[in-house]
Amino acid sequence: MLIGRFGLRLSGRLPSLASPAVYFAIRASLINLNSLRKTIKINPITRAFSMLRYQYLCRIYKGFFPYSFETGIFRMGRRPIEMHSSVNRYDGLEDGERASVSKDQEMHNSQSGNHETMKQLHIPVMVNEVINYLAPQHGQNILDMTFGSGGHSRAILQKEVDVTLYVLDRDPTAYAIAQQLSELYPKQIRALLGQFSQAEAMLMKAGVQPGTVDGVLLDLGCSSMQLDTPERGFSLRKDGPLDMRMDGGRYPDMPTAADVVNALDQQALALILRTYGEEKYAKKIASAIVQARSIYPITRTQQLASIVAGAFPTAALYERKDLLQRSTHIATKTFQALRIFVNNELNELYVGLKTAQKFLKPGGHLVALSFHSLEDRIIKRFLHGIDVTEKLSPKRRQKITPIPGLCLNLENEEEFFRSSSPLEWEMIHKKVVTPESQEVQDNPRGRSAKLRAAIKL
Repeated sequence: MLIGRFGLRLSGRLPSLASPAVYFAIRASLINLNSLRKTIKINPITRAFSMLRYQYLCRIYKGFFPYSFETGIFRMGRRPIEMHSSVNRYDGLEDGERASVSKDQEMHNSQSGNHETMKQLHIPVMVNEVINYLAPQHGQNILDMTFGSGGHSRAILQKEVDVTLYVLDRDPTAYAIAQQLSELYPKQIRALLGQFSQAEAMLMKAGVQPGTVDGVLLDLGCSSMQLDTPERGFSLRKDGPLDMRMDGGRYPDMPTAADVVNALDQQALALILRTYGEEKYAKKIASAIVQARSIYPITRTQQLASIVAGAFPTAALYERKDLLQRSTHIATKTFQALRIFVNNELNELYVGLKTAQKFLKPGGHLVALSFHSLEDRIIKRFLHGIDVTEKLSPKRRQKITPIPGLCLNLENEEEFFRSSSPLEWEMIHKKVVTPESQEVQDNPRGRSAKLRAAIKL
C-alpha cells in the first residue's frame, strides 16, 4: 500500500501529471494508519514500486510521503511543519542523537584538524550583500538557518558583535564547527543541530519565542565542504560512495542515493531526474541506470557518472555550458536531482520559509540565497504570496496575485491564502540580486547564486 510522503493532506483526485507521482513504498505494518486516517487521504493510485529491495527504504520516512509536481513546483496541500512542531519530539531525538553527533565530530576533526581549516574549504557567497540586506544591529537576535562553515555568521559578528546569533545546520560536521565558534563567542553563538522542519521545536527549546527574531538568513544548496569530501558522495568528479545524505550520521537508515538508483523503477527514476534536475534526457538516463544495475549494483559516484555518460556520444558529454561558458559534465543534473530527492530539500525549504516567517518580528529581515531555479521559484512565490501549486501561463507568469480557485482541495482555503498574502512581505530589492562579475571570477561556485531579501510586515 502506498501513501503520501510528506505528511500532507493529499488531493482526492489523481495528479495532473501524465506520469504518477514519485513514491517511496512504506509498509503498512510500520505505520499506525488509524492515527493518520483523520489527516491523510489514501491516494487511489494502485501502481506500486515493487522493486524496492532495501528494507530500510521502507522503514525510514514513515512520517514522510510523496508529493506530485506541476511545472516544477510541488503541491502543498497542508503545512508540512506539523511533522516536527513538537518540542517533545525534539527531546526524544536529542539523547539518541548525541552518540552519532560525537562520531561525526570525530570524523570532522580527523578530516580537518580544526575549524579554521574547514572554513577555508567553503567561500561564502555575496557576503557584503547579505550583511547589507540583513542589517544586523546592536542587541538583535539573528537566525542563520544554514551555518555551513560559518562564513556568513562570522561576517555578521564582524559587522556587529553585540548580537545573539542562533546558528542551525543539519550537517553534524557544520554543527561541530559551530560549536567551536561558540567557544570563541560564548555570549553570541547558540549552535543548533537539525533540519528546517525541526527548527521550530529547537528554537522554542532554546527560549526563542515566535515574533522575536530580527533577521533570518538561508544560504541553500550544497556546501564546498560536502562537495570536496569524497566520502560524502556529492561530487561526480571525486570517487566515493554514492551517499549524498547531508545528515546520514544522524539517520543511518535514511536511504542513500545508491539506494534510490538501485531500488526505484525506470519511470520513477526518470520522474526524479526531470522534476529535481530539470533533465531533458531523464528517460534516457533512467534507462541506462536500470540496464547497468541489472549487471552490478551502482555504489560509487564515478560509477554512476560513467553510466550516465555512457548513454551519450562522446561529443555530447561536455556540450553543456555553465554561466561562465565552461563545459559541464552530462551527469551534473542527475547528481543534483538525486541530492535534492534524498535530502527532501524542496519541502524542507518551504518549511524553513514558514518557520522564518513565524519567528521574525514585524520589520525583521529575511535574506535567502538559492543556487538553482527550483529553490528560487519557491522563495519568489512565497515572498510574493503566490500559491506554490499555482500553474501560471507564460503570459501571467510574472503576476503575483494568488488565485484561490486554483487551490487544491484545501479544507481551509481562506486561511492558506491569508498566510501567503503578498501584504506580509515587502521586497527590499524588487529584482533578484546576483554576484558581481569579480566575485564570480574569484569564487566560480557562486556563479549561480540568487539573493532575495524582504521585510516582514
